[in-house]
Order: sequence, then C-alpha cells, then structure tokens
Amino acid sequence: MSKKGYWMAMIDVRDPDVYKQYIEANAVAFAKYGAKFAVRAGRYESPEGATGNRHVLVEFESYDKAIECYHSPEYQHASKFRLAASTGHFVIVEGA
Repeated sequence: MSKKGYWMAMIDVRDPDVYKQYIEANAVAFAKYGAKFAVRAGRYESPEGATGNRHVLVEFESYDKAIECYHSPEYQHASKFRLAASTGHFVIVEGA
C-alpha cells in the first residue's frame, strides 16, 4: 500500500477577491484527484514567527496522486489565481 501524499501551504493572501477565484478553480482539480482537506484556514497561532494568514493541509490517497494533481492542467489553471493573489510556502510531502 502506498503512503498518502499531502500538500502543505502557509500562505499570505494579499488580494482576497482574486484568491476566491483560486478556491473556486481548484475545486475541479481537487475533485478529480480525490483531495480531502485536513486543514483549510481556521484559527491559528504562530508562536515562532510569521507563517502567513492562511494555512492549508490537503490529503491525497498517495504521494503520486498529490504530484499528479499539482501538475494537472486543472490545477495549473487554478494556481495562476493563487500566485497572483498571494505569496507563501508550499510543499508536497509523502506521509508517514
């Protein structure tokens, strides 16, 4: 059995209106690749320094699915909105 894959992001949203377009557009890719949100914004505390104003953890059935989703045409279309509206740190990792 393959290990799960995760997208981890700490984002600083500068333009909430454009970022909403990202959220709407990424739903297509996430549905296609079976993504599940473990964390999607919500309350947070940053005890060791700034981490952005939006935090997201997305789970996929495998690391390979997480990579496929990121490189899919559907997500690449959506990511243009994210990159225009925010800055941050984004990583795709294999689960334990």
